[in-house]
Amino acid sequence: MSGICASQRLRRMIDAGEIRADPGITDAQIQPASLDLRLGTRAWRVRASFLTGHGRTVAERLAEFEMHQVDLTQGAVLEKGCVYVVPLMESLALSSGIEAAANAKSSTGRLDLLTRVITDGGEEFDRIPEGYNGPLYAEICPRSFSVLVRPGMRLNQIRFRDGAARLDDAALRSLHGKVPLVDGEAVIDEGLGFSVDLRPESGDLVGYRAKPHTGIIDLDRIGYYDPADYWEEVRSKNGQIILDPGAFYILVSREAVCIPPDHAAEMAPYVAMVGEFRVHYAGFFDPGFGWAEAGGAGSRGVLEVRCHEAPFVLEHGQVVGRLIYERMEEVPETLYGAGIASNYQGQGLKLSKHFKA
Repeated sequence: MSGICASQRLRRMIDAGEIRADPGITDAQIQPASLDLRLGTRAWRVRASFLTGHGRTVAERLAEFEMHQVDLTQGAVLEKGCVYVVPLMESLALSSGIEAAANAKSSTGRLDLLTRVITDGGEEFDRIPEGYNGPLYAEICPRSFSVLVRPGMRLNQIRFRDGAARLDDAALRSLHGKVPLVDGEAVIDEGLGFSVDLRPESGDLVGYRAKPHTGIIDLDRIGYYDPADYWEEVRSKNGQIILDPGAFYILVSREAVCIPPDHAAEMAPYVAMVGEFRVHYAGFFDPGFGWAEAGGAGSRGVLEVRCHEAPFVLEHGQVVGRLIYERMEEVPETLYGAGIASNYQGQGLKLSKHFKA
């Protein structure tokens, strides 16, 4: 059966040498439908972001764009506004027919930490073609906060696909008819649309905006930082806010989302014609997210929003993104939020795990 590879398949791929790592992969890296990737011991500060290009290697491009190298072994600061490339501890030797996609982890995206996987010969970010054999690298650009990183930190994750998996709109409507995917009317058009919540049930807090001048964030410190030192509260009394160009916001979807155990999803940005902003920097939703039996009833989608060229009025209920659902090859052995450390099951508006509640 084709579909997204579940945790059981990932373990078989590790045993077969299709997924390799030094040091070896740990159980904590294996998620229901993805594998966490770990930073290596050295970072290259480069002049600009780049794609490797057909027939070229990342090592060759690093020699072209390198400014200096940073030893991460004792911890090092990656500075806001700079671009770094870090070899990952994992590499791949994929079988024919197996392809992969990478994405930032939820906590990474909520820190506005732009993190993408690049490969030898790669012509797209975060997309690994079928049969790829070679190393993996993370390109990291802190956008709002400088961060302290160490080897082994897990900033992004990779999902493997064997054959066709994506649901078309007809299949998505059929699935929603069997298992409600949102707690209201489903807007289905090239995926499941979701909108922004700017009229909360209580109070007027609708989001957070990153402050421009802050201290660093040590990514190992959980529940440590005072949100007021890094974020401004965004409030709305009339169901609308104005996004400022260049600013980064954390907002929340109006809809509670559900991912059934035999499916996975990825958040995709909405089409550019709806406004001068981008939604989503971290986009994988695992099987069981928002699933009541896994403790997820009422789970909202957190929206990572950056406004571009012009101020833009965002209004309550405006569709800002869509979820692309894909079939799982098999139901994973453990669902998101059920017996594993899942920080965002049952979430509403929520900052990354590094901040105090």
